[in-house]
Amino acid sequence: MRIVQDQDVKTSGAGFEDVQLVHEALPELHYEAIDTSIEFLRHELSAPIFIESMTGGHHNTTEINRALACAAGETGIAMGLGSQRAGLELDDDSVLESYTVVRDAAPDAFIYGNLGAAQLREYDLEVVEGAVEMVEADALAVHLNFLQEAIQPEGDVDGRNCLAAIDRVAADLSVPVIVKETGNGISGKTARKLAEAGVDAIDVAGKGDTTWSGIEAYRAAAANAPRQKKVGTLFRAWGIPTAASTIECVAEHDCVIASGGVRTGLDVAKAIALGALAGGLAKPFLKPATDGPDAVIERIEDLIAELQTAMFVTGSESIRDLQRAEYVLQGDTREYIAQRPSRE
Repeated sequence: MRIVQDQDVKTSGAGFEDVQLVHEALPELHYEAIDTSIEFLRHELSAPIFIESMTGGHHNTTEINRALACAAGETGIAMGLGSQRAGLELDDDSVLESYTVVRDAAPDAFIYGNLGAAQLREYDLEVVEGAVEMVEADALAVHLNFLQEAIQPEGDVDGRNCLAAIDRVAADLSVPVIVKETGNGISGKTARKLAEAGVDAIDVAGKGDTTWSGIEAYRAAAANAPRQKKVGTLFRAWGIPTAASTIECVAEHDCVIASGGVRTGLDVAKAIALGALAGGLAKPFLKPATDGPDAVIERIEDLIAELQTAMFVTGSESIRDLQRAEYVLQGDTREYIAQRPSRE
């Protein structure tokens, strides 16, 4: 978290600059009648905005998660946790509290837990259910972060049999399963495999802002691991841009969250016009969370106002309408998509 806040770990090219929504000069609807609510995994959310998985597993993160959860509960949006591996494996009450605080702070919010795909191979279903029970989660995110692991000096670089583990958990877990990347995007080919494995939602988490490769390069430097630092720096701009990943994934799955370089309500609107159900943000909530729940709530309300304005000027009275809004695809994203079909 210190590296994210204090160092240059930003990349660019999410692709939303290439998505131009078509203006509707005669919307024929009342701004106040616009409905931003969505149904997500059988739950009603007030807006298609997700507080993406960020943190947990250290006592210094407890108050950040409390602020995020309070804001999610107050505004009726969804919130994801950082990896719960530490909560399952460490016998430390302060570590556990960094996770459990979210349900204490937001008893009615949509909260989803989080485990790595590599951990699913190691855990039986009872242990995975333990992560759900830890926070009374409404869903479980399974994160894919193999580039990050490859750069970590201590990383788990065995990527075998993860799809089978996801399939097993998706079939038998008591709550829906979301599979998410961590900043490098998901291709249409991978989305198809995940759909066939029965996952309930896909979070593309594409290239476009925070680079975990870059973060690991800083960590490798601090750990005196020059080779990992060099590799991390080389791959800091690696991945599928978020807009392109969204277009590919919605062709394969009917419940897609677009995250990675989403910074405004207009970005959320563009992602939904591309076919996503919602947009997710992480880093934009980090600084407000250090200031407390009210600052996070204000940021969420700004995002909703921006989204609602985009809906108004595209003539979209509902999120379903926005999914059918006209747009023009330009620039690098158009070129990327045009080159992809023959490769799948």
